[in-house]
Amino acid sequence: MNIEKFLVPEGKKLNLKNHPTDFTGDHTDKREAVEDLRKNVGRLAELQDVLYAQNNHALLIIFQAMDAAGKDGAIKHVMSGLNPQGCEVTSFKQPSAEELDHDYLWRSMKRLPERGRIGIFNRSYYEDVLVVRVHPEILQFQQLPDKLENDRNIWKKRFEQIRNFEAYLAENAIHTLKFFLNVSKEEQKNRFLARIETPEKNWKFSAGDAKERGFWDDYMRAYTDALQNTSTKNAPWYV
Repeated sequence: MNIEKFLVPEGKKLNLKNHPTDFTGDHTDKREAVEDLRKNVGRLAELQDVLYAQNNHALLIIFQAMDAAGKDGAIKHVMSGLNPQGCEVTSFKQPSAEELDHDYLWRSMKRLPERGRIGIFNRSYYEDVLVVRVHPEILQFQQLPDKLENDRNIWKKRFEQIRNFEAYLAENAIHTLKFFLNVSKEEQKNRFLARIETPEKNWKFSAGDAKERGFWDDYMRAYTDALQNTSTKNAPWYV
């Protein structure tokens, strides 16, 4: 499969509408897809062994998406064949009081993978140019000086900070791959309904999920801006 079609080109405008949300590749049925996944998971395990044995590089994988897009499922199924001793998954929730007393990159820096390891971020520091941008009132809880909180160029500056941070990681042999799981608004609604109607999935749904749907267009604009401004050779985005 040609993965270039999923790549967000560096320095170019992005239109998420050009990236289909129902792409199934060359697979004609689920069984065929599952078999391909099994083979690829096996290949990932082989590559992980090499990474671990050499112990001079690390891999950081970032998953970002709207609620119900499948971040948990992707991590569970795609990474299922990896050795857990060399792989750590971090799910970033609402920042704690301690985390809010530090810069927005601090909590992610603490969870970076060691050499020879794979680190997987379920959400990440990108929340601070996505959720916080859609809900700028959150900035007042980040203990920022007025000059920073009211800076009209805050998002542009954060994009630059993130690019510099990811370049620093690359220069220190921590390689970053970023994936945006593109789900449609209609499919998200169907998945929310499934969570409500299926008892064993009830825990996955909260009233906040439904509330955030009202900001869908704002999120799409925030994602578009973030992806097209932070996809680089060092740390590419794939949609």
